[in-house]
Amino acid sequence: MQLDQSHTLSIAPMMDWTDRQCRGFHRLMSRRALLYTEMVTAPAILHGDRARLLDYDAAEHPVALQLGGSDPAELYQATRIAADWGYAQINLNVGCPSDRVQSGCFGAVLMKDPGLVADCVAAMIEASPVEVTVKCRIGVDDQDPAQVLPAFIDRLRQAGLRQLTIHARKAWLQGLSPRENREIPPLDYPLVHAMKAAFPDMRLGINGGIASLEQARDHLAHMDEAMIGRAAYHQPWQILGQADRLWDQAPPFDDPRDVARAMRPRILAHLRAGGRLHQITRHMLGLFHGQPGARGWKRVLSEGSGGGIEVYDAALDQVARIAA
Repeated sequence: MQLDQSHTLSIAPMMDWTDRQCRGFHRLMSRRALLYTEMVTAPAILHGDRARLLDYDAAEHPVALQLGGSDPAELYQATRIAADWGYAQINLNVGCPSDRVQSGCFGAVLMKDPGLVADCVAAMIEASPVEVTVKCRIGVDDQDPAQVLPAFIDRLRQAGLRQLTIHARKAWLQGLSPRENREIPPLDYPLVHAMKAAFPDMRLGINGGIASLEQARDHLAHMDEAMIGRAAYHQPWQILGQADRLWDQAPPFDDPRDVARAMRPRILAHLRAGGRLHQITRHMLGLFHGQPGARGWKRVLSEGSGGGIEVYDAALDQVARIAA
């Protein structure tokens, strides 16, 4: 599937979060936002259960696959394999700072070797029928982002890259946990904005600390795309439930209760197929964030996570009772 290049909002790939069930829930609220898979490593695709790793529901589109890896030959093969699944984009992770990622020599540690990243990108572009993109940081450790980032982008541009999303924080590979890497290094939005001015022929997005659609709109005055992560996950109605307004389109639903009702048949089908309630509802705990009944909704779903559709109905009754 070719991606509509007018897209302006994406939901960040997040390990253990943006799985198929999460994407199905998110897509219900926004027709236009670009969704991402969790990161999948190239070796896993080459040697693992490809259907389990790559299958998705066509209704999730537009959806992008994020790959992790540092071997151009492996990434070439993984991209060729993934092409059969019809993703809208294939993205290379050059931003994750976790120990697990570093031990595999991919993620943010690759910013120390822009030549290798360029080789990986070139191999992926050669193998891919759709746009290859990269998600990176502004730098790592003691690097000077003002010097490193433009040189990094230029190197990838020479390799054929035309689309890049930049997390506006450094990554510290030692001494900070992944959570601390999302919070402690200062955000440098002006530097990322300046990259769009320096590379006007590239499609550049910005990520990091964006917590509302209003903030996304502010960034879109400078950038081609805004990427929202945890705010979209924890406050899905405030972000995804209103996201289509960025395209001057009415959202699919007027009320989060309507979203919850629309999810019921999906949940019921999942349970009848042998799935567990928690596999879907864990992604929905924030649906009523900031609204009456939110506490009861979360409590019933959390306490009854091992139950069936009756638990879901009871949680929705908590919200409906207060709203009545």
